[in-house]
Amino acid sequence: MKAGTSLPRPRWEKGRKELQPCESAPLGGRAAGRGATLGSGPGASGGRGGAAGARRGRSRAGRPRHFPRPGGRYGTGWRAWVMAGGAAPRGAELLAFARFRDSSPQPLAYGYGPRSLRDMREREFGRLAGTVYLDHAGATLFPQSQLTSFTNDLMENVYGNPHSQNISSKLTHDTVEHVRYRILEHFHTSTEDYSVIFTAGSTAALKLVAEAFPWVSPGPESNGSRFCYLIDSHTSVVGMRKVTTAMNVTSIPVRPEDVRAAETRGTAASDPDCQLPHLFCYPAQSNFSGTRYPLSWIGEVKAGRMCPMSVPGKWFVLLDAASYVSTSPLDLSVHQADFVPLSFYKIFGFPTGLGALLVNNRVAPLLRKTYFGGGTAAAYLAGEDFYIPRQSVAERFEDGTISFLDVIALKHGFDALERLTGGMENIKQHTFTLAQYTYTALCALRYPNGAPVVRIYSDSEFSSPEVQGPVINFNVLDHSGNIIGYSQVDKMASLYNIHVRTGCFCNTGACQKHLGISDEMVRKHLEAGHVCGDDVDLIDGHPTGSVRISFGYMSTLEDAQAFLRFIIAMQLHQCDGQPLPPTTPGEVGAPSESEAQDAVPATVDRCSSSPWEDAPTDSGVSNDLPTTVAAVGLHPPLPMATRTQQIPSEKAAGVLDGGLGPRVITNLYLYPIKSCAAFEVTKWPIGSQGLLYDRSWMVVNHNGVCLSQKQEPRLCLIQPFIDLPQKIMVIKAKGMEPIAVPLEENGERTQICQSKVCADRVNTYNCGEKISSWLSRFFGHPCQLLKQSSNFQRSAKKRVKDQSAGSTATLSLVNEAQYLLINRPSVLELQQQLNASDANGKEELFPMKELISRFRANIITSGTSAFEEETWDEISVGSLRFQVLGPCHRCQMICINQQTGQRNQNVFQKLSESRARKVNFGVYLTHTSLDFSSPAFLSVGSQVLPVLKENTEHHELPASTEHQDVIS
Repeated sequence: MKAGTSLPRPRWEKGRKELQPCESAPLGGRAAGRGATLGSGPGASGGRGGAAGARRGRSRAGRPRHFPRPGGRYGTGWRAWVMAGGAAPRGAELLAFARFRDSSPQPLAYGYGPRSLRDMREREFGRLAGTVYLDHAGATLFPQSQLTSFTNDLMENVYGNPHSQNISSKLTHDTVEHVRYRILEHFHTSTEDYSVIFTAGSTAALKLVAEAFPWVSPGPESNGSRFCYLIDSHTSVVGMRKVTTAMNVTSIPVRPEDVRAAETRGTAASDPDCQLPHLFCYPAQSNFSGTRYPLSWIGEVKAGRMCPMSVPGKWFVLLDAASYVSTSPLDLSVHQADFVPLSFYKIFGFPTGLGALLVNNRVAPLLRKTYFGGGTAAAYLAGEDFYIPRQSVAERFEDGTISFLDVIALKHGFDALERLTGGMENIKQHTFTLAQYTYTALCALRYPNGAPVVRIYSDSEFSSPEVQGPVINFNVLDHSGNIIGYSQVDKMASLYNIHVRTGCFCNTGACQKHLGISDEMVRKHLEAGHVCGDDVDLIDGHPTGSVRISFGYMSTLEDAQAFLRFIIAMQLHQCDGQPLPPTTPGEVGAPSESEAQDAVPATVDRCSSSPWEDAPTDSGVSNDLPTTVAAVGLHPPLPMATRTQQIPSEKAAGVLDGGLGPRVITNLYLYPIKSCAAFEVTKWPIGSQGLLYDRSWMVVNHNGVCLSQKQEPRLCLIQPFIDLPQKIMVIKAKGMEPIAVPLEENGERTQICQSKVCADRVNTYNCGEKISSWLSRFFGHPCQLLKQSSNFQRSAKKRVKDQSAGSTATLSLVNEAQYLLINRPSVLELQQQLNASDANGKEELFPMKELISRFRANIITSGTSAFEEETWDEISVGSLRFQVLGPCHRCQMICINQQTGQRNQNVFQKLSESRARKVNFGVYLTHTSLDFSSPAFLSVGSQVLPVLKENTEHHELPASTEHQDVIS
């Protein structure tokens, strides 16, 4: 199928009226003829159709046995339906697996015979409970028994350096050689024909070939070697041309259709006696689309019956097998490529960072080597240029000590794969069945107007595993045919714990071909700020990448159907006017129901008393904590910076709840600990990085990795309170005694360590064992509290206009900018959309204050219209000026209720729908020309004066204002 063409009608739909998603019967009924609807099939009913199969797949209560009960792990509502099946909303019928299998012209295999796939998943991959993992082309997963067997091996044996001669070293050497034999056996060959060179991965193997191939530079007697590669190649293949360019060797990309045309013509070189070496590289399977290219090309090119281009010489073939061999057997006794690079984690999941280059022994003597490392020399002299390499290919090219323990782990990988599946042919058939079923079901999904829900990028119609691997590449469309950016699809999938891959997948050639991206567009996208791997998914309405799902040997029908339900839930639920309801407290990663009910709000309600009421008035902490804490001097001095004990009503500021009064600041929040609860204030000092102490601390795990609510929703239940006079931060949480930490480090005793936040290196220090123990008890796993060092300057990536190179804004531990501002009319509009979608209409599902808290902004303003803040170029608050840096692109954190830690996908879903699929809400600010000679403050009730992007004229401050923001 060519990119962008209309999808064919699935075979199972031909000859009958096409089902419209919003008109079909709900799931759970009998399918016509035989089989059941979604939830049937081998994963649910032992692979048999009809009523008997349906009965065997269901409990007496009428639920599939393998699905959780309502209110269990997945919760209720749409997420429960996506993850667990069951009754579906109107318009969500999917192709029943039994019907799909019966309609196939060839037998389809699912599972591994008498080996129970369900038992294997529970026993070997229990960590996948509640997760749909569909990125096996990126990295497959290792089974528990493989890791257990390997660790037992390490505990029972002593493996020394294989370059030594002692007993433990001899054991290592012999085991490594046995693994080499096992690898060759796996690919149906032996040491007589191939050698195994261990590398750091397939990329390192490709680099080795580029550097060692016997290239001939152009000269008087020849035009030199040619390096040809298929356009549909991985970045690491294309990158070989940098090596050839340095040798003045011509690199030529060729299109698949050109190679097929050469195959048809039977093009041969004009001079069969010419031995000028050329290299042709192509993938056995495209890592972009899963297209499988003919292995017969190897023999045709090597024999001279087919040439990528008509030049005299001898062609060698490199088969990039990294993607292909993860789910398919490769017989090198039949298809004798000269070079075959591999990455073993693609096959076994573990170990990572280990690959190999399989070299045809007939070619090995031609390879040239410049550098030599430890273990590769038979003899050499340190004082002069004398070096004799070792005889075997592996010993010559494996510089230094190989990763021998990882090599030993491969033996356990082969054992586990054979024991669990019976071999690669079974994996090939199983994974293709899942891919073909998912492809067919996706093709059948239509909007009520008949428009397709997805656009699939493929060169095949998934007719057989010989031409297509278990990879589906696509973009989601709206009902008008407009592409929804891959970043938004990825964010929505994360809400359902569905793991996909997005972008261009390190294959720019295939990405350009299928998405219609010209070379000039690539350059323009780069100028617009888009780089490989970011989340800039649409530029001028054109996609920069796509979404990819891929299946592995442990993938199940339930995985495929959960993904299909997700696509329906994301797109087609609008047909029935149903929102995505909130999940239940039983959801994975969310606090328990009791915690949610007992949680203390992170901010102070407008009519409530101070959060300090239950604490001693002298220090604000319980009696077992110190009443005074030593701290270094603060800059700027803060004699007047005390927290107001009661938040005034917004009506006093001239603003109705979410109303349309004058533009003033209605609320101020800082978040002392990154991803923890807000601390609401009425007046607060400005520091060089934003509001003083905003996101100055962060919680990290045992590996020092910063935690966020995406991984740990209960962070929002941690409530920090800043006491400026006492120079301490008091931290509270339900069920925990309050604890205090000093606001500043003790310079003499503090040990600085380096951490990473949003790809930036930051200097931090550990706040001590006491708070670490407190956090670890609360979360149930080791945690530490780190604070950004006060003398460390983290520069902002976004530069303010008219800012000199030496005056870049500095940041705390924030993600993007010093401040985040949201506008109440914008929140009100979203609130009305959310509450209008409540089918019952009995209660306000999202109170204004709760909805505001989800966006974790620093400055909340009143305004005159929704989203007017996105038209602002800068704002003035008193004598303070702030530059607007752009919109805040939202992630799934806005789905978390900041008072309970519970998730509700409605917020993200509704925002995505209403904002043309770009989930932007709020704007980033940075202050400009801030004078630190005297303290500066922001305060609630201060007037906000914006300057529009189209308007360069500044609003002037009134001569007298009721709320003065800058206090000298």
